[in-house]
Amino acid sequence: MADPKGFLTADREVARTRPVAERVRDWNEVYVPGSLLPIISKQASRCMDCGIPFCHNGCPLGNLIPEWNDYAYRDDWQAASERLHATNNFPEFTGRLCPAPCESACVLGINQQPVTIKNVEVTIVDKAWAAGDVTPQPPERLSGKTVAVIGSGPAGLAAAQQLTRAGHTVAVYERADRIGGLLRYGIPEFKMEKRHINRRIEQMRAEGTKFRTEVEIGRDIDAAKLRKRYDAVVIAAGATTSRDLPVPGRDLKGVHFAMEYLPMANKVQEGDLTVSPITAEGKHVVVIGGGDTGADCVGTAHRQGAASVTQLEIMPRPGEERSEGQPWPTFPMLYKVTSAHEEGGERVYSVSTTHFEGDEDGNVQWLHLVEVEFAGGKLTQKPGTERRIPAQLVTLAMGFTGTDVKNGLVEQFGLELDARGNVARDADYATNVPGVFVAGDAGRGQSLIVWAIAEGRSAARGVDRYLTGTSTLPAPVRPADRALTV
Repeated sequence: MADPKGFLTADREVARTRPVAERVRDWNEVYVPGSLLPIISKQASRCMDCGIPFCHNGCPLGNLIPEWNDYAYRDDWQAASERLHATNNFPEFTGRLCPAPCESACVLGINQQPVTIKNVEVTIVDKAWAAGDVTPQPPERLSGKTVAVIGSGPAGLAAAQQLTRAGHTVAVYERADRIGGLLRYGIPEFKMEKRHINRRIEQMRAEGTKFRTEVEIGRDIDAAKLRKRYDAVVIAAGATTSRDLPVPGRDLKGVHFAMEYLPMANKVQEGDLTVSPITAEGKHVVVIGGGDTGADCVGTAHRQGAASVTQLEIMPRPGEERSEGQPWPTFPMLYKVTSAHEEGGERVYSVSTTHFEGDEDGNVQWLHLVEVEFAGGKLTQKPGTERRIPAQLVTLAMGFTGTDVKNGLVEQFGLELDARGNVARDADYATNVPGVFVAGDAGRGQSLIVWAIAEGRSAARGVDRYLTGTSTLPAPVRPADRALTV
């Protein structure tokens, strides 16, 4: 145990963010560099090393949280990094992007603020990179087996790295021009600078993983032919089919899916574009959807110089404390103020969009909405609450309905789907087609980054066992499968 009295003597402290006026003028990460270092050992000391560490159950990766908290408290950062990487291939991703179900499950959170698990995690891995402790781990010998991974998001990258380290020859296919999937083009730079992805890719290249960009399986290469070329295939396509809003005026210019808007801003930061073709500069922006993707649109609009930003959510505003229906250690739906919300804008709850109104040139100008309430288990409109708000750019951030695997891959592979429309798989992540496996959103539906990495690792173990009859990869340490989606 780090410090038997740590949870009694130390209060929760989190990473400091840069002043709003400063950070909205750039695209760098919002946190003050180095702000965690003076406090992180004390924060790690708050971990109680519980007899039953419920944080393990809260984390789909089964991260060994009490162990690396103890090492961080003792300033043994190399040992902390080893324990962290034992279950997580990319802790610098999860430490920045995960909503931290582990913290919701922290035993200390029953009656106090939980341990800052994410902050400890990201400090450990950042120090490991700085110290040169994160190095390539190429296999000692090759198996002679080949594997194709379709998709280079967190699930695909985790599966590829595990399989490469097991000695298989792995090629990752990505339809975009750069590796990273939604990490690359769906996450704004201010939430995670893409240098973190780039150095992981270089590590994986040094280990032997091959990357093929601008290749869409099912269009550029027939899926059935790919199956014949490789001994096994892992489908790890991300959830990119956006939920639409079929209301009058949807076809007006200026109404876009979030996944049309956000990637363009990232391409500007990559140097591909000088100015985004979809920009919020000088416009009244409305973001429809109250989740993390919506918050990403809000922060992006601020940095592009929006005249105003309004975020709409059809559900009521969540409470700031757990409800009776979401007791510890479940992952509760709570009111969150993200860094993007700190930067300004208005959030409106319990409203539904009825239609869009445009000008004579077909450009959206107004969004008409009405207040709604749940009554008798149904969503109903409240009479007399209709109004309109200015909207010259609208982004639809209402979640995703699935992946693009149905656009060719399912038919060409001959895959079966489950009741939810995802690719069906067994306990080893194997589909009905021998040698074809599925991980992440393609088999699970839209979910968290930790679930993606956990499934990528688990699928890799299934592939390894399929190819060799056994597996040297570590068995997944994860709780019972349960849907944690945002």
